[in-house]
Amino acid sequence: MEKVAFIINPFSAKKNYQPFLNELTKKVENPLYYISESIPGTDEFIQKHFSDIDIFVAIGGDGTISTVAKNLIGTEKILAIFPAGSGNGFSNETQFSKNLDELIEKLNHRKSRKIDTFTVNGRLSINVSGTGFDGKVVKEFEKTDRGFKNYIKVSLKTFFNYKPIKLKFLDGKYQQHNGKYLMVNIANTRQFGNNAYIAPMASKSDGLVDMVLVKKFPLTYSPLFAFRMFTKKLKEDDYITYLPVSEVEFKVNTKNWHLDGEFNKIKSPIHIKVQPASLKILI
Repeated sequence: MEKVAFIINPFSAKKNYQPFLNELTKKVENPLYYISESIPGTDEFIQKHFSDIDIFVAIGGDGTISTVAKNLIGTEKILAIFPAGSGNGFSNETQFSKNLDELIEKLNHRKSRKIDTFTVNGRLSINVSGTGFDGKVVKEFEKTDRGFKNYIKVSLKTFFNYKPIKLKFLDGKYQQHNGKYLMVNIANTRQFGNNAYIAPMASKSDGLVDMVLVKKFPLTYSPLFAFRMFTKKLKEDDYITYLPVSEVEFKVNTKNWHLDGEFNKIKSPIHIKVQPASLKILI
């Protein structure tokens, strides 16, 4: 397993990182691995080994994967994943499973393809980022022990108290969509994670992201919304609008964002820009 490095986030992978490491050292002779304590630490490790390594494997959730990916954008280095987060949206969308044998086989074959990424005011996103209701949910969710039950609990509590955000496009051709929204999502792939498909038609290799505008809906609509989201059937209706864009600018009256599920404060105006075929991923 020459020219492969494994980067482990012990925080997102706290339940499974030691068993993973035991299995890895059994199946791979002297693997090069790094247990990350911080984002700067991960960046430093990647830069140090950049010229000797072809494939960097991220072991963690979407935030960990994004941290590793940020260092590989626009290069010939390849990203691989062992999912160990709470949602694992991006790894679900790129066909990485929690099966080490499967991953080793892929690493031996070394086949890759290029996919799109995008930026939110210059900050990288590889999966789905957003503001509004789900930005607030992520902020509250980070205070819990995570897990799907807590996500549902936090979501319901937030839904009842949440005031919609105001959105104003700076580009004339989208002005008819100015208004108040429960949430605004930018989707490079189809799902948040946990198989919740917010943008079932999104493609990570078409040079576009799907901007998903969701109006506040009555509580009676939420079972239908949830059912459609978990069965890949969400579509445009009275509450949901999809805008495929390669670049767009707008203002929102909140700084609370999540980028690939990690809470961030970002000031308006917001500039979204797709970076086509910018990341090489193992297949």
